[in-house]
Formats: sequence, structure tokens, C-alpha cells
Amino acid sequence: MMKEKNRRKRSSKNSHTMGFYENYIKRPQDVICAAVAFIVLSPVMFVIALLVRIKLGSPVIFTQDRPGKDGKIFKLYKFRTMTDKRGADGELLPDEKRLTMFGKKLRSTSLDELPELFNVLKGDMSIVGPRPLLVRYLPRYSKRQARRHEVRPGFTGLAQIHGRNSISWEEKFEWDVNYVDHITFLGDWRIMFATIATVIRREGINSSTSITMEEFMGTTTKNKK
Repeated sequence: MMKEKNRRKRSSKNSHTMGFYENYIKRPQDVICAAVAFIVLSPVMFVIALLVRIKLGSPVIFTQDRPGKDGKIFKLYKFRTMTDKRGADGELLPDEKRLTMFGKKLRSTSLDELPELFNVLKGDMSIVGPRPLLVRYLPRYSKRQARRHEVRPGFTGLAQIHGRNSISWEEKFEWDVNYVDHITFLGDWRIMFATIATVIRREGINSSTSITMEEFMGTTTKNKK
């Protein structure tokens, strides 16, 4: 219990200084963009929800705890892409055995992430920022890597337009920290437009060794900063 409390205390330390754009424009912009996207894409989301219900069953929406700004935990929403198949021991089978062809198509087009628009509207996330990863990764970050939590996590970010799952964790985190240190209005819009192009080209969907992305186990001491 004490270890968990200390971990969250370390995560809450924020050295990031917010400029005019972050203080007064970024959040209203997020709400407007998410609301417009939700209205425009609601027919698509309805069809996807129906297909998920038919092909994968309930629940249609997958929820999972993720760390947000300052390490604060929130519920992330996504369309379900995997079955609940378990082995003889009762444990869930590996991702590659539970991820269906339908689920792969959802992931390759990033359509499974559309429910995250709710997270943006709620204030858990921003349109642009470091992607929210697993809670168990928190104690595995180096001091520099942990800086990705100085801002709200994003629907997309610099790492997503510079390789997505095809680059290493260390490279991803460097892009995340780079974003934290250089947040601008034009930069955010460049990332949003570049994301559309990346999704259309279906770039960086898988890593070289996994159907999704291998688990982050921490950076070696030699490369840790």
C-alpha cells in the first residue's frame, strides 16, 4: 500500500510549464473537435457497435484502467477487438489467439479507438498527447520517460505518426517527451492531419515481433536516464 502511494506521489510531480495555448485554447479545442467528430462519426460508431455485438458478443465496449495526467487513473473506452477464450488453466489465451480477423481490421483502421472521444469530452484525455499505456508500466519508466505523464494522454501523438508500433518503446517515449516540451497550436494540428494520413496508409500497426506491441518491461540500466 505504501509502495503504491509513493509511486503515485512520484508520478504526480510535474515540471511541465503550460503556455498560453495549453492554458486557454487546447482544452476548448479538444472539446469542440471531439464533439464534432462524435456527431459526424456516430453512424459509423453505431455500425461498429452492432458488428462487435454480432461477431464478438458483449460487452461491446472494452474498458481498462490507464494512467492519465500526473499518473491519475481513469477508465479508457475502446471497441472490443478480442474474444474471451481461455486455456485449460482458466487463464486468458495470448492476444494473437484472441484477436479475430474482424478485430484486426478495427485495429488497423484505428476504428476501435473511436470511443476514446468520450474520454476526451470527459477531460481524461486530449486529442493530441502521449498515448495512455498500462498502469503496470508506471514503475518501469525511467525519470525521463515518466515525463510523458506531465500532460493529458492523447487520442494520437508524435509517436503515432513516427512509426506507431513499428518503433521501440524507447523511441516512442522520446517522441512523447519531445511533445511534452514542444506543445503548440500548429504542432497539434500537424499531428492530427499526419495521423489521418498514417491511418489511411495503415502504417506501423504491428511491431516486428508481435501482432500488437510487446510488453514494456523497462529500459536497460545502460540506456536509462
